[in-house]
Amino acid sequence: MAVKKLKPVTPGTRFRVAPAFDEITKSKPEKSLLAPMSKSGGRNNSGKMTNRYIGGGHKQRYRIVDFKRDKFDVPAIVKAIEYDPNRTARIALLYYKDGAKAYIIAPEGLVVGQEVISGDTTPPEVGNAMRISNVPLGTIVHNIELKPGKGGALARSAGGYAQVVAREGKYVTVKLPSGEMRLILGTCMASVGTVSNGDHMNVVLGKAGRNRWLGRRPRTRGVAMNPVDHPMGGGEGRSSGGHPRSRTGLLAKGKKTRSRKKYSNKFIISKRTK
Repeated sequence: MAVKKLKPVTPGTRFRVAPAFDEITKSKPEKSLLAPMSKSGGRNNSGKMTNRYIGGGHKQRYRIVDFKRDKFDVPAIVKAIEYDPNRTARIALLYYKDGAKAYIIAPEGLVVGQEVISGDTTPPEVGNAMRISNVPLGTIVHNIELKPGKGGALARSAGGYAQVVAREGKYVTVKLPSGEMRLILGTCMASVGTVSNGDHMNVVLGKAGRNRWLGRRPRTRGVAMNPVDHPMGGGEGRSSGGHPRSRTGLLAKGKKTRSRKKYSNKFIISKRTK
């Protein structure tokens, strides 16, 4: 995946760095794998705004992605690599030998016509899925489950990957994208490879309007508000501010918010790197 620098023919394209979409092979999604998706505009069921800075955006339909990969020992052919407006990664359309169709998160290097399979005895090749206890040490994986059968939860965004580091008893030690070392139950599923579209981090939108197309409304800085609206508001001239914090007073920029009593603390070997 690559990005392209646009010619500065308008103010909006002057700094724009756009994705190239070279790997996309199909422009229209599979109808049987679509679901409707409504927008909340940041409002709850009674119409009250509970999330600020959400609203507008282009109409989208949800692509039903198979995060479980639990169709064991049935080979599938990659029919297309598609764009998904709901995630940063690309998705791959699979045609199984038994006639079923499914979307999966496309790993880097997956090509149309390639055969992928999930199971206990599958080879650790790009696109294949298996229980993490069967993955060889040092292998790069993505779409990792935290609970068996629940579906992949870790390393799913563009360019993300984790590494299988060690195996001890019924647990496997995995180094996550954040740098955290964590124990994961060996019966959880994981897919081999790095998530596609790694250049997503280099994309520059170029103008505020593109953010509106994505459903993001303008964000008001806390220091521009009055004291009644935000802890960082008020003051004469530009003297307002203080230590960065949220609207509810919770300190930002490094304040630890994780509960000391959280049940999963015992599975974390070393915390994430800053």
